Amino acid sequence: MCKGLAALPATCLKSAKDMKHRLGFLLQKSDSCDYSSSQGKKEKMSSSQRLSQEEVRKWADSLENLIHHERGLAAFRAFLKSEYSEENIEFWVSCEEYKKTKSPAKLSPKARKIYDEFISVQATKEVNLDSCTREKTSHNMLEPTLSCFDEAQRKIFTLMEKDSYRRFLKSPYYLDLVSPPGAGCGPENCKRNHTHSLDCNSNIISQCA
Repeated sequence: MCKGLAALPATCLKSAKDMKHRLGFLLQKSDSCDYSSSQGKKEKMSSSQRLSQEEVRKWADSLENLIHHERGLAAFRAFLKSEYSEENIEFWVSCEEYKKTKSPAKLSPKARKIYDEFISVQATKEVNLDSCTREKTSHNMLEPTLSCFDEAQRKIFTLMEKDSYRRFLKSPYYLDLVSPPGAGCGPENCKRNHTHSLDCNSNIISQCA
């Protein structure tokens, strides 16, 4: 018949209590380390996602500065989507990715995919190209190279540069980001196109990331 803990020697009870105390301490320390590690990762991610005013202002210098910046490209893509013309930037990005192809065997299927999606007569996201450029690009499909979309890509870049890029710089998608932190919604800080209504506290970046 078991006599319970009272039957155990005092030294055994003391050892058990010491072990319990140590385990509790180690568990608390482990939880604390996990929390600190988690907080550190969050702070690091937050820091890496910050966007400086200097970076945003550079987007207004050229379309190249804008679309070669990850967050700038995201903001511009969101703007084009609002105008139902995102196929232009999608085509440009697809061409950039295509030019990074290292395997010659992959050139033809990748080129055909881009052509079918953006250039062919039945393209689901047809971009606006003149007949001469479209015909030349079609001819390039016979023997695709890394440069087979270069002319078409330049034409679409120029089209965006002269048209949608200029509107983007006057839109909330850019103006909300270029305004200094804490700026109010006065006429000097919140110049807006008359066709748009905007809450100056909206966070465009969260929509674009």
